[in-house]
Amino acid sequence: MLRSLNGEVALVTGASRGIGRATAIRLAKQGADLILTGRTKGDLEDLGGLIQKEGRKVLVSPGDATKEDDVTRTFQKAKETFGKVDILVNNVGIGAYKPFVSTTLKEYNDMVSENLESTFLFTKFAVPMMIEKHYGQIITISSQSGKAGYAGEAPYVGTKFFQMGMMESLDRELLPHNIKVSVVCPGSVNTFFAIGAGRQKTDPVLAEYLDAEDVAEAVNFIAAQPWKSMIMEIDLRPVTEARY
Repeated sequence: MLRSLNGEVALVTGASRGIGRATAIRLAKQGADLILTGRTKGDLEDLGGLIQKEGRKVLVSPGDATKEDDVTRTFQKAKETFGKVDILVNNVGIGAYKPFVSTTLKEYNDMVSENLESTFLFTKFAVPMMIEKHYGQIITISSQSGKAGYAGEAPYVGTKFFQMGMMESLDRELLPHNIKVSVVCPGSVNTFFAIGAGRQKTDPVLAEYLDAEDVAEAVNFIAAQPWKSMIMEIDLRPVTEARY
């Protein structure tokens, strides 16, 4: 049976839309208070209003997840408002689906920045707070591309393999501090992700993909486990999508 998250504080990155937005709403329904961060202030404020209607406390902290000053500011606000972060959901990420030789250096650098630097920075600032409380969860939205090398995704796959390795190492490092480290690895999801970088809004196959809410349910399933139980990894994909 899943436990209530009442009294816990969850920080969701990339919460403006898509998986981040759906995850914030789902964790709020499970009882968590929320810290919402992302680039689009208006979308975050709209989401915050919805969550407050659930009776939960909300801190909206717009910023760039790849900028250390912005991340520092978010955690300073978190300390002032809640005094802790119990659950970190690393959700920021971008992709470019195209042949390797067609991928530009800028696209490569953008994926490294968004997918890796954001995960590194938010985790780096969350861990000391969790160690101090001897309690916490880090849940990272990775990808099936972090488990298999798909054609036409080489640089993106590389960032996701790196992300998976980082979380596996942290699992071993943080276990003595009573901190759980988990990953969710979805296949294709019908969100704005990669629109214009290999996907088009009019593509009929999008209807067959997972919805953001499917991934949010997986995150909540991990977060709301009885504390003695730890879900290390959840893999999910559309039934119409080949595994490799």
